[in-house]
Amino acid sequence: MSERIGIAGGGAIASGLACVAAEHGQVVLWARRPDAATAKVERLIERRGGAGAGNVLVSDDLGALRDATFVVEAIAEDQAAKAVLLRELGDAARDGTIMATTTSALSVSALAQASGRPQRFLGLHVFNPVAKMDLVELVFPAAADANTRERARALCQALGKIAVEVPDTPGFVVNRLLFPFLFDAVALLERTGLDPRAVDDCMRMGAGHPMGPLALLDYIGLDVSAAIGRSIGAPVPARIEALIAAGALGKKAGRGFHDY
Repeated sequence: MSERIGIAGGGAIASGLACVAAEHGQVVLWARRPDAATAKVERLIERRGGAGAGNVLVSDDLGALRDATFVVEAIAEDQAAKAVLLRELGDAARDGTIMATTTSALSVSALAQASGRPQRFLGLHVFNPVAKMDLVELVFPAAADANTRERARALCQALGKIAVEVPDTPGFVVNRLLFPFLFDAVALLERTGLDPRAVDDCMRMGAGHPMGPLALLDYIGLDVSAAIGRSIGAPVPARIEALIAAGALGKKAGRGFHDY
């Protein structure tokens, strides 16, 4: 891999992307809680048979990203928080460094402006779990130059991913189509009183989905799902808001529509 990858974030996407990239070279992962991020990375690498072991440097110092040629911001779906971090990353990175965001729904053009280098910026929407999901939605703001576009495509290929260029519209393609469907499943639950397992079983066995819609919402995280829904203008069902208020955020919290 020709790029030196830097990643900013401590969650599932950041750690998953770091582990995939580590199979192809050295990676720097910046996280506010480096011990927790290190533990996540080590678990993921172990699950993949140790591939990339020793190739991820975890640090809470933004200066550790200084030598990266391709820096990816991968924190939670909060536009203000992403904008602040991107400004900091832009200040820390070298002039020629390309920057990207893994946002799944926010305006890439707006985040590009926040980075201070819109000509060297893009959306790199990878999917969770990163190691298993082949698709990357590539989102280029109008200002992105030819070098940025070429290197982004080459990076996806080097990581073994399939890149599809999509427009910079809320939710891009996948989430724009997916979340109205997921929220409609919740609305059906609210109207009929069906057991969540029944809804999920119907879609798995009847429609061939690998995971039912309510289990998928739990997997994504109900807080993340609500944020994506708001960003694409899809009304968030009251049942989801109530679960969030109760701390039942899905699989990561041990309970959501299902118990884990």
